[in-house]
Amino acid sequence: MIVRSIAGALSPSGQRARLSIFIFHRVLSQMDALFPGEQDARRFNEVLSWVGQWFQVMPLDEAVSRLGAGTLPARAAAITFDDGYADNATNALPVLQHHGMAATFFIATSFLDGGRMWNDSVIEAVRVFRGKELDLSHAGLGSYCLESHEQRRVAIESLLGHIKYFRPYQRQEAVAKIVDVAGARLPDNLMLRSEQVLALRNAGMQIGAHTCSHPILEKISDDEALSEISNGKVGLESLLGEPVTHFAYPNGKPDVDYSAKHVAMVRQAGFVAAFSTAPGVAMQTGDVHQLPRFTPWDRTRSRYGMRLLANMRRSAPQVVASTVA
Repeated sequence: MIVRSIAGALSPSGQRARLSIFIFHRVLSQMDALFPGEQDARRFNEVLSWVGQWFQVMPLDEAVSRLGAGTLPARAAAITFDDGYADNATNALPVLQHHGMAATFFIATSFLDGGRMWNDSVIEAVRVFRGKELDLSHAGLGSYCLESHEQRRVAIESLLGHIKYFRPYQRQEAVAKIVDVAGARLPDNLMLRSEQVLALRNAGMQIGAHTCSHPILEKISDDEALSEISNGKVGLESLLGEPVTHFAYPNGKPDVDYSAKHVAMVRQAGFVAAFSTAPGVAMQTGDVHQLPRFTPWDRTRSRYGMRLLANMRRSAPQVVASTVA
């Protein structure tokens, strides 16, 4: 096993260990014709079979604790999910259990029990639009031909990219215009219900915080950011009846989506560890409140493994963290 051998050399046990943290979002029931590259249950099962052969997959809290203590085993890895999609419980959980693996689910609490993330509102509005052209030019968002899945996919990617870094109220207004023009009736079952969060925990999975409404922290005020970080934690702790000690930054790019002041806020809120979406692997010398995560996008076993090994050689970017909020 070439990947396993090289991974062991790159990440020996002890103080020189490197922790590979995988990040996922959704596990669909079956392939989505609009997004054929999105992961479904069959694909997730295949990926976990590879990961299980190459790495020692551990619960995230144990992995982070042993990283700090310098006692990680060789080829250590952990699995995480962001946002809180319902298919994490219906599709991902059975596959994880089949492989005997635990994952941590970072949940944005405002979307529990019937909520919907803004990007999904855009995706579903374009998906169900019955016409051949979606004209949003009056809203400054362009006009899109939607005669094929490819054209709809291009339209979605363009719209998401255009409004992603709007201020929250501007983004909300833009999404509302898209939904209105599309005449869309949007689904209310995309995100987890509270009882599913409890079921994940009761099945041996771990729950982490991901703010309340998943804002890009750099685009809101400091007071709003601290409230989002703290209240997301409090809401989950109230639901679970236990401490929530891990946090994932929404969107998660250092110096783009969050900065040093947000790292300080996360510490202030009492989180033991926090996670970005910067590529690379976690090392004992890194900031425990900016641990990197990465997942290859390759479709074949060999390319997936080679990209993982390349990632294990990377130094993860971080913001220069402050010690006060």
